[in-house]
Amino acid sequence: MSGRQRELTMRFLAEPTDVNYGGKVHGGVVMKWIDQAGYAAAVGWSGTYSVTVAVGGIRFVAPIRISDLVTVRTKLVHTGTSSMHFAVEVSACDPMGGTPRLCTHCVIVFVALDGVEGKPTPVPGWEPVSDDDRELAEYAMKVMELSKGIEQTVERYRLAGVP
Repeated sequence: MSGRQRELTMRFLAEPTDVNYGGKVHGGVVMKWIDQAGYAAAVGWSGTYSVTVAVGGIRFVAPIRISDLVTVRTKLVHTGTSSMHFAVEVSACDPMGGTPRLCTHCVIVFVALDGVEGKPTPVPGWEPVSDDDRELAEYAMKVMELSKGIEQTVERYRLAGVP
């Protein structure tokens, strides 16, 4: 199956234990769902154990309510030698007939590891074939570049002793 599963959809039901103090689903729970869907997608593409190395551009657009049916869609948009970048969209709706609404989106990056040493191992390559694919690949790379810039800025402040 390696190199064939480019897209993956998982669904979750928002439970009372998932809420924050404001009565909506906690962002950490949403991030857990993103990571779980991303892992399943990464393993589906690479055919091997994979680990999260970065999440970029995460944006919480709309709240998720208790009892909402939450859909997490992942789509492979870039591969490196051992890395896989997935665009992720999280939507939610009332399971009794509501209209789905976009709640969160981001790019998540996984690296495939070998089973013996835990070292990065090659993944099947993927190349964009449509204009939409090229736009998504470009978006993923821009998001990750912005994330790297933020990391570099934080490191400069850390080295300068700024709390």
